[in-house]
Amino acid sequence: MQINRTQWAIGLVGVVAVGAAWYFLSGDAEPVPAESGDAASAAFVKSMDGTTPDGNITQNMFTGSAAGGLPYGELRRMFDYYLSALGEKTLEEIVRQIREELDKRLKPTQADAAKKLLDKYLDYKRELVTVEQAQQSAGQAGIKGIKQRFAAMQDLRTKFFSPQENEGMFGFEDAYDTDAIARLEIAQNDKLSAEQKRDQLAALDAAMPKALREERDAPRQVILLEQRAAEMRAKGASDQDVYNMRSKALNPEAAARLAEVDREEAAWKARINGYLAERSKLMKQLADAPAAERDAAIAKLQQSKFSPDEIPRLVAYEPQ
Repeated sequence: MQINRTQWAIGLVGVVAVGAAWYFLSGDAEPVPAESGDAASAAFVKSMDGTTPDGNITQNMFTGSAAGGLPYGELRRMFDYYLSALGEKTLEEIVRQIREELDKRLKPTQADAAKKLLDKYLDYKRELVTVEQAQQSAGQAGIKGIKQRFAAMQDLRTKFFSPQENEGMFGFEDAYDTDAIARLEIAQNDKLSAEQKRDQLAALDAAMPKALREERDAPRQVILLEQRAAEMRAKGASDQDVYNMRSKALNPEAAARLAEVDREEAAWKARINGYLAERSKLMKQLADAPAAERDAAIAKLQQSKFSPDEIPRLVAYEPQ
């Protein structure tokens, strides 16, 4: 299954670790050597195997865009996707890859505008490291420290981005973080009674934009949806019945992705059950053999049925 690898660069929590995340921008670190072979070449870097690049960048997204002709949010998601490979690739290699992708997907004038935005984004990221280090040196802890970091990050953006760019690239994230800070502030206010805290949190809920509320509630919605799917299956519902239910609750595309997850989970469980059955049989055959011989036989069985990346996961299924 192909999954998205969305990498929001700096959020309420992410800003605290920005120095470590962007250490590689200094040029002092060497990239991790890439593995050889077809598996490594299937994606930009090994850690991106099985993912699709974030950022839905196409030519028709620019026509009539309310954000000055650039889909800023999608571009930032694309930038962050590739920048998450820092350490496996050098910054120069990553920037070259992003520029090549922009040239492939966009018209020359569009690609040029997107590349200029990339340059500004990289300059912002570099300076953000310095700003964060200064905030850490100040030693302000608790909610006050978080608010100061957040304000410093927002102030820095005005140096690099226009209001349109800032809103398009960071608007949703800022709204999310502002809401989170407000809730944390209420929770940590010892002068408020439990009832006052409930009232203020309820007021935040009422004022929350629809898009932000949907984002917050999405994980819970998926959990409830899967509970319903399990209940339907327990009563004899077919895969098509479950697909129809999910499609109605979400959309056909999401229902199809969840169905693919179901198939992958079923295939994995079947492989695990087969492995455990053969393992049990093997252990009986080697009951009187030395421990080293049994371990070698189990390792050989695992290697015959699972990839090197999958083998570490088998620990969770091994008999205690």
